[in-house]
Amino acid sequence: MAEARLDSGERLLALNELFIGHRSHQSARYMLETGSVRERQSSSGLIVATGSGATGWARSIMEATSSEVSLRPEDPALGFFVREPFPSVSTGTSLRSGRLTDSALRIQSQMNDGGVIFADGIEQDFLAFDWGRQLTVSVSEQRLSLVRI
Repeated sequence: MAEARLDSGERLLALNELFIGHRSHQSARYMLETGSVRERQSSSGLIVATGSGATGWARSIMEATSSEVSLRPEDPALGFFVREPFPSVSTGTSLRSGRLTDSALRIQSQMNDGGVIFADGIEQDFLAFDWGRQLTVSVSEQRLSLVRI
C-alpha cells in the first residue's frame, strides 16, 4: 500500500494509487524531491501507484509517455508519475517518473488553494494540500494479506 503523510500528521492509505494535484483543471504547482534531486514543477498532478495499481491509471500514463516503471503486485515498491509536466522559466520537467522502495517522495504545495490528495479514485475523501503544506509519500508499513478460502 502507499501512504501519504502530511506535516500535520494526517495520513491517507491507498491500495492502488494516490493522486496529488489540484481539484480542478488548473495546473498543480509544487516542489518535488526524491533522493538528492529537487525540482519546482507545474503539471496536471502526480500519480503514485502500488503494484496492484500498476495496471490502471499508472499503466495508462506509462503507455502514453513511454516511461516504464517496473511494479509487480507483490513488490514493496511504488511508482510515481508526473502528469503532463510543463517546462517554463521557473518550472522543470526532469523528474517525470521513478520507483520508490526504501526512499520517500517529498512534495511541498505551491497552490494557493484547491490542492488535494485522494486515494483510489475516491475524490470526495481527500486531504487538503494548499500552499506550504509538506507531504511525504512512501511504501506503507501496513500490508495486505491475500486470504484464500
